[in-house]
Amino acid sequence: MSLEAVKIESKQKFIEIYQDNIDTLKNDAPEYINIARQKAFELFKNIGIPDKKNENYKYTDLNKEFDNGYKMYLSPKNIKFQINDIFRCDVPEINTKVILLLNGWYYDRENLITELPGGAIIGSFQKAAELYPDLVKKHFAQYADMEKEGMVALNTAFVKDGIFLYVPKDVLIEKPIQIINLLMDEEEGFTQHRNLFILEEGSQASVVVCDHTLSTPNFLTNSVSEIFVGQNAGFDYSRMQNEHNGSKQVSHLYFHQERDSRVNANTITLHGGLVRNNVHVLLNGEGCENNTYGLYLTDKGQHIDNYVFMDHAFPNCISNQLFKGVLDDFATGAFNGKVLVRKDAQKTKAFQANNNILLTDDADINTKPQLEIYADDVKCSHGATVGQLDEDAMFYLRARGIPKKEAKLLLMYAFANDVIKAIQVPALQDRIQDLVDKRLRGELSRCNSCQMHCC
Repeated sequence: MSLEAVKIESKQKFIEIYQDNIDTLKNDAPEYINIARQKAFELFKNIGIPDKKNENYKYTDLNKEFDNGYKMYLSPKNIKFQINDIFRCDVPEINTKVILLLNGWYYDRENLITELPGGAIIGSFQKAAELYPDLVKKHFAQYADMEKEGMVALNTAFVKDGIFLYVPKDVLIEKPIQIINLLMDEEEGFTQHRNLFILEEGSQASVVVCDHTLSTPNFLTNSVSEIFVGQNAGFDYSRMQNEHNGSKQVSHLYFHQERDSRVNANTITLHGGLVRNNVHVLLNGEGCENNTYGLYLTDKGQHIDNYVFMDHAFPNCISNQLFKGVLDDFATGAFNGKVLVRKDAQKTKAFQANNNILLTDDADINTKPQLEIYADDVKCSHGATVGQLDEDAMFYLRARGIPKKEAKLLLMYAFANDVIKAIQVPALQDRIQDLVDKRLRGELSRCNSCQMHCC
């Protein structure tokens, strides 16, 4: 079957699933959600799933991954367990408020909404859409671009549940919020959760996201997170992707920053058969700062693709992008980063770098950093490197009695540390250092503290 035929077939399959389950999808959803749902469905019918003809997906064709018999989770699966009995978080020392998603659904069905100190709210997106319609309607589907991005349109058409976070004006959430995305089933499953985070003026919060699989079947995920960071608000976002090699994940992060806001976003990809991370940032006011970092460690036949679009729409903003990758065996990867500086965005400072180490001749990476600048008073840079370990540095270490294997590990760890040290939560940074060390040594072949042995 030709690639075009696969694309048509995969799109048609989701059109039929939508039409066959429209009553289930609309059930218990407010009217404004269903209006957005129908609009997204019509857009998806025109756009479909992106293929390599789409410049932004030049190195990752998703159609073959979506042309399959995965079961879609249109309602929460009744799986009861004590999470501590089978899963110990990879960050046990971190003091967090733990929230669990199971197959894309908020797990605690008895307590769907929790109020935190200061009036902050955390809970089920589905329940929040019902209880706080004015708040959710103001932000839902306002930042994620479903008119150009077919995967966002698909997610919006099937939207049911996910995580909702609201932090009122001038409220500081001192304890990080840890969101654990678990995939667990006896059958192959497809999950599409939707997250909405709203930080009002002057507020601060930190979110840690951990992606894990707890059973052996293959899983497919298409998630969308819309994050509004108000004037002078601060948000720290850390994500650890550690799913087994039978998992395929497409994630979309949309940051909308208002004047003088600050965002740090860090994604560590340790495992996953196919991972496509999309990050879109709109700096929508003067004085914004955004630091977006990524580290990916791949081997065997894994494929990791990171896409970042940084939109400087106002003057006097700063952005930093740093993505680093270590590719072993016959792993493949891609990085596509674009910085747009609009005409009126004078005094912009924007820096972008992608550095990669290939440990074998069979590993492959495609990298495409881009600058599009329409202002004339800016400081911007971009660059990419692809190479092997530094032979002079190896010689230096070997000459001082360090065995070749240890010298190699030291150089790889030093290479990765620029990203790790940018993690803002100290306990998480320490744990990531340990996990990266194990991953580079080949000791971390599954979720580090999982008892299921599913990889």
